Amino acid sequence: MTDEHETHHIAKGRWVFYGFLLIAGFLLFTEHRAHVLGILPYLFLLACPLMHLFMHHGHGGHGQHAHNHHKTDGDKK
Repeated sequence: MTDEHETHHIAKGRWVFYGFLLIAGFLLFTEHRAHVLGILPYLFLLACPLMHLFMHHGHGGHGQHAHNHHKTDGDKK
């Protein structure tokens, strides 16, 4: 019976901690909303070069498609 009692206290403590995090997050957002939303346009501008770098990783970069195209034309001749 003590194990169930300890488990109940741990679960209750976890809910109290989640409530604290929720209240703290809400208060931080309402007090610092101008700072958070003010930086948002710069984050969009920063996302453009980062997406360019990471999105071109998968297909091998620029010029690979033209290089493969010349090999297939040479094989046909």
